[in-house]
Amino acid sequence: MSDESKVSKAQQKAVAKYMKNNYDEIKVRVEKGKREIIKAAATAAGESVNGYIKKAVDQRMEREAADNDPVF
Repeated sequence: MSDESKVSKAQQKAVAKYMKNNYDEIKVRVEKGKREIIKAAATAAGESVNGYIKKAVDQRMEREAADNDPVF
């Protein structure tokens, strides 16, 4: 690793503080072998695993909200 690409301890600390103040974490457990399947699907979609899972959750929540909206 070159010197200019190393991250200082202060920068690591700042990023950790930012993440703690701005994001919640959710741990997801999947069956053995499923992680690689999800990773392959995310890569095929041009997304990170985290982004892929977040999008899937958002889409389901939107569908369920639409299904539960009363029609006037």
